[in-house]
Amino acid sequence: MVTSKKSESVPSAHLNRRAERSRQTILTTAFELLSEGGVTSFTVDEVARRSGVAKTTIYRHWPTREALVIDACSRMIAEQETPDTGSLEDDITAILAEIAKLLPTANWSFVLPSIVDAAERNPEFAEIHSRIQRGHAAPLREVLQRAIDRGELSAHADVSTAVAALLGPLFYRRWFSREPIDGQFVKAIIKRVIASL
Repeated sequence: MVTSKKSESVPSAHLNRRAERSRQTILTTAFELLSEGGVTSFTVDEVARRSGVAKTTIYRHWPTREALVIDACSRMIAEQETPDTGSLEDDITAILAEIAKLLPTANWSFVLPSIVDAAERNPEFAEIHSRIQRGHAAPLREVLQRAIDRGELSAHADVSTAVAALLGPLFYRRWFSREPIDGQFVKAIIKRVIASL
């Protein structure tokens, strides 16, 4: 009986690994497609063609196109490290410099406008968009709260407004004015926001 159980667990473990590999392949392909054409041009047929995974397998993991898109978009919610330099200005500079570096090149920056568009009509996309934005804002919220806790900022400082004032100009330049997001611009934003707190 013991031998029988062992022999059954090996194929089961192998199948689980294979299923997980397929799942990761599908998600990677889906995110690549989203990066190229956004949500509107995304199709399960194209995911199947590019990934080499059968549509039936894809639908086994994700019952709808939207479910796959939302799962693929969750890759945009990357955990960012929160710096702790001992200085609010240096912490914010490190965070914004990293975002400024990623905005022109990272795949998520090409996908995000189509998520914003889809979020206007679909509550599921609205939720994923909110999660993405909370992910971008989390390190700034943490360093601002830490500065309040150590008395560097007033206890009445409006953290939400400060986060919007810090991130907003970067996103504006990336998707609206398309002006460069250089170090001088980032420093100017930080100086103004800190002076207003």
